[in-house]
Amino acid sequence: MADTIIQVRRLSKKYRVPIRPEGLAASLKNLFQPSFSEVNAVENIHFEVGAGEMVGLIGPNGAGKTTTLKMLSGLLYPSSGEVHVAGFVPWERRPEYLRRISIVLGNKSQMLWDIPAMDSFIVLSEIYAVPEQEFRRTLDDLIDLLEMKDLLNKPVRNLSLGERMKCELVASLLYRPALLFLDEPTLGLDVSMQLRLRQFLKEYNRRNEVTVLLTSHYMADVQALCPRVILIHQGKLLYDGALDGLARHLAPFKLIKIILNTENGKKIPDFNQLGGSVELLENEENRCVLRAERKIVPDLTSRLLQSYSITDLSIEDPPIEAVLDQIYSGGAI
Repeated sequence: MADTIIQVRRLSKKYRVPIRPEGLAASLKNLFQPSFSEVNAVENIHFEVGAGEMVGLIGPNGAGKTTTLKMLSGLLYPSSGEVHVAGFVPWERRPEYLRRISIVLGNKSQMLWDIPAMDSFIVLSEIYAVPEQEFRRTLDDLIDLLEMKDLLNKPVRNLSLGERMKCELVASLLYRPALLFLDEPTLGLDVSMQLRLRQFLKEYNRRNEVTVLLTSHYMADVQALCPRVILIHQGKLLYDGALDGLARHLAPFKLIKIILNTENGKKIPDFNQLGGSVELLENEENRCVLRAERKIVPDLTSRLLQSYSITDLSIEDPPIEAVLDQIYSGGAI
């Protein structure tokens, strides 16, 4: 991959978790002979990210997304594997590396609670040695993009969750990092604020070509921002590719949506007679939705058109949310 900024090879992270037995006798024994189990939070994953890309890192709770971000940002040491980010090994925590990255955690704050946001921005500009003119220029650009001029002089504790998240983004971008890690940036925000933050991130990426690695449980975030996704499940890499190819890659079925002609007393057919590999998902008035294995869709479509009076027929991949739900719940796809 040209201009690669993140290289991950065979990355794994294991946690040693104490086992707490029940009962007084077992608890006393555990004091002298403690038991542990190993949990594979991340297991042998590999991927690359190019400079300027916006990539979604998705998966269910406990999949290893945040652990991966923390290893990439240098907050955690891996158990094994190699990582190079912007030419640096993250866990060496070199100042030159930390100057090039930023991380925003949706459930954490780097803002000082009792002072205005502007004071925190000034402190951060000193920590990162941002020249005065560059600091003012960057701050003005961010304030304009986020429409937050009225928030600068209010104590952070008086801001709403959405307003605080705007401040968190400004604080993370003041020194113009080349790489931005976002972990659930729209967590707890209302729909309107989610939309505004997505628009900001997309526009900021367009203007500055910053690389963004985003984790979110809101697929709307991923669909709005990330043409490419990396899917992790139970610590393992399941998919790495285009977002619009996720359903095609992981779901072995398609949806056939039908509008039937029921004029002149024509009856709605019994689609349950089509066979075990075809499932009737919806059947309301003259609208039906069938789920069928990909390999039989061409033949099935021909049979439907020949056998029934159909006003409209469309063939679609299943919604991404439906595919992910089945993966996350451990069901068959």
